[in-house]
This record gives sequence, structure tokens and C-alpha cells, in this order.
Amino acid sequence: MDPVTLSVLSAALSGIAEEMGTVLVRSSLSANIKERRDCSAALFDARGRMVAQAEHIPVHLGAMPESVAAVIAREPRPGETWILNDPFAGGSHLPDITMVTALDDAYACTRAHHSDVGGIVPGSMPATSTSIWQEGVIVPPVRLTDDVLEVLLANVRTPALRRGDLAAQAAANRLAGERLAELRLPLEEGFAAVIDHAERHAREAIARLPHGRYEAEGEVETDVDLPIRVAVTVAGEKIEIDFEGTSPAAPGNVNAPLAVTRAACTFAVKVALGADVPVNEGLFRAVRIHAPEGCLVNARHPSAVVAGNVETSQRIADTVLLALAQAADVPAQGQGTMNNVVIGTPRWTYYETLGGGQGASAHGPGPSGVHVGMSNTLNTPIEALELETPLRVERYELLDGSGGSGRHRGGDGLVRAIRVLEPATLSLLTDRRRHAPQGLAGGGPGRPGRNLVDGEPVPPKTTCELDAGAVVTVETPGGGGWGV
Repeated sequence: MDPVTLSVLSAALSGIAEEMGTVLVRSSLSANIKERRDCSAALFDARGRMVAQAEHIPVHLGAMPESVAAVIAREPRPGETWILNDPFAGGSHLPDITMVTALDDAYACTRAHHSDVGGIVPGSMPATSTSIWQEGVIVPPVRLTDDVLEVLLANVRTPALRRGDLAAQAAANRLAGERLAELRLPLEEGFAAVIDHAERHAREAIARLPHGRYEAEGEVETDVDLPIRVAVTVAGEKIEIDFEGTSPAAPGNVNAPLAVTRAACTFAVKVALGADVPVNEGLFRAVRIHAPEGCLVNARHPSAVVAGNVETSQRIADTVLLALAQAADVPAQGQGTMNNVVIGTPRWTYYETLGGGQGASAHGPGPSGVHVGMSNTLNTPIEALELETPLRVERYELLDGSGGSGRHRGGDGLVRAIRVLEPATLSLLTDRRRHAPQGLAGGGPGRPGRNLVDGEPVPPKTTCELDAGAVVTVETPGGGGWGV
């Protein structure tokens, strides 16, 4: 395929994925999707290889190929839409529901975080879960029918919102079929050319890195610190990432399925290689991952995983980037957490991830109050939050001075204080409360985060009952500084 046609096709496919995301956001009912944009969209070829993705959420997109592969294994027919959320059959964690539509020569895929899918607490993100069964209704890859939809909705606390958000996902997938049909190009040949182009760019960028083996260590904060150990080997035109020595799977819910680990590694490599490298199957081909089966970053059924997708993914990305910092120009560590806040009752749920400080780099200071790493969402506007739920936001501002010192300062975290107006259940899944995000090139660390209920500190990961009038305060970490 000639370079001009390749460029046009690549842009067209990315544009289709972006338009899918726009339809999903504008058609959804829940604030988590229509306001925060906690959703992602991508296109795959007939063999299940990712061809194009929207600039959405790294932890969604990097794990999507396993979802599409799980559907293809069940031999879907063109026009059928399939649904799943099982982390051990192509999913990530149960609140992320994936919808895959088989088209004539491709697959359209959307993934969205649904703010309740059942389980032992409102919001389906308990801090106390020890098995996957406690975290919500499990949907293996199945053809989406009215009966399947009714079974799913019978097991959630907010069925009207779930029905609306699932309809929005289906609409986004249908749009992909319409837009692909409008292209006057040979799709099979074009898909292969786009993938091969990305692979060439990725391998050329890897070849420019200093070859060697680079090691780093991080941790996930529970009652104890669970180590993540990684060795990144840059050799020739490929990168190998080895997690030998990482903690065994935890009894709690910080375990990450391999698809989530793959997403975090791909994100870190993309950061190190630069913006010019497209993210699709071509990049995936250049990165090999080894994670011992049954360890923290390659959990097996029936491990609990709800925090693994949101928190451990962040810590994996941070640790791989810390190793790559020895070979590539990458920023200092950002907040390294999604700061998950879930408040709800059997009638309503509020879910949000909170921004914090990004790490500084050789090129300038880190931004403040932004989503960092594996998350790429917005905040929930105060007006939307208070309109939909019996909650009142009493404080929402940047934490001045929480970013690390240095020639370029790390970005500042933020503080969000929410008063509940009726009794409710709180779940917090956070990290970086004991260990600060580290600076680079002599820069200082960012300030760790802090969680409070009525002014009293609570652990990084906690579920508890709130009385009417209780105030939940979350202070998010600052990013590391760069240089002296």
C-alpha cells in the first residue's frame, strides 16, 4: 500500500474509533460515562488483531485484545454482538463490561465502567473481597440477547442506568459497522498495512534505545507491602519484561489478570518510545512479557481482582517506567493511583477516580490535578454529582506544594471532601498512601496521599458504613520532581 493511502486509512480508522467513543459518551445515562468518560473504543481485524484505538483509557485498551479473542473462539456470526466482563475470560475487572460486535471483515469493541454490577457492596468495588464471586455478577463471553440482558440487570442495583449505558455501547459498535462500510478501500489489506506500519515504527524506536537489562522494584500497599519486581531487557528490536520475583497472588483483591499487566506494560513502553509510535497489534508484537502464573500480576481464577485493574495496574506501569528510565527519557513518577471513591446504597451509587500530580520531566514541570498513568478520564462536575446523588461537595481544590521539588517541580495533588446526606456505604481503593512517588535526576518525591472519614485517617483500601452527615476527604499524591 502506498504511503499516502496508508496515512489516509490509518487516520480514518482512528477517526472511526474516536467517533465510537463520542457516540458512547453522548448516548450514555450515567455520570461515570457521560461526564467522566470512563469508556474506550477500538477496531480489530477479522483475526482479532487491534488495528486502531481511540485516545481513551490505557488499562481498557491494552486488555481489549483478550476480550476479542475470547469472543472469536466462540465463532460469532457477522452482525452478532457479544458481551463479557469475566477477568479470567478476556475481561479486566467486573465493573468493566466489554461489548464486541462481529462485522463483515472486522470487530468493533467498546468497554465501559458500570458503576454497579452487583456484589457485596454498592458500586461493586469492595475493599474486603477475597474471591471474584464477591465482586459482582460474572458474565462469560455470551451472545447478547434480551434474555441475557434481563439476567444481568436482575443482578445489579441500578438497572435503568445499566440498560441505558449498555444501549450506548451497542450504538457505538453499530456506528463502526456503518463507517467501515463507507470506506472505499480493501480493508483486509489495509488493516495488515496499518499493523505492519506500527510494528516497523515500534521496532525502529526500540533499536534506538541503549541495549541492556534494567531492573526496578515497586510495591502495592495493603496491610503489608506486596513487592513488584521487574527486569526490562532491551535487545535488538524488541523489549522483554520479566516479573520473576514478584509477590504471589494476594488473599485480597489487588491481583491483576495477565491482560491488565499486558496493558500496563504496553502503556509504559509507549511512553518510553514516544508519541510517534501507533498503538495496535504492531506495537504488541515488539513487546514480550513473562509473569509467573499465579503471581500478583498474573492472577488465576478465582482470585479477587477489582483493585488489581485500577491500582496494581498503576503500580506495574510505574515500576516498568522506573526500569525504562535507565534507558529512555521518561517523566518522574506521577501519583501512581486512581484514588477510587465509591459511595452508595441499594438505590444509587457514586463512583469516581480522582486526579493528582504528574511527574516532572526534563522538558518541564508536571501538570497538577490530572489523571495519571493507566487512567485517562475527567472529573465528575460538582453540579452533576449533587444533582444525581444525595451528596454535597464541601471542598475541591489543588493541594499546593504537594508536588516534588526540583529544577522542574512535580504536579500537585488535589483534595476532594464529600458530605453524605443519608446513610451509605463507602469503599476506597487507593495507593501511594505510605510510599511517595519518586523524583528523577535528583528531583524530590511528591507528597503521599491521605484518606479521612470525619477527620480520622483510614487505610488505603477500606470499606465502611457512613452515617448521614459523615464527610469523606481524599487527598491525592503529588508527582515527583525532576533535576536539582
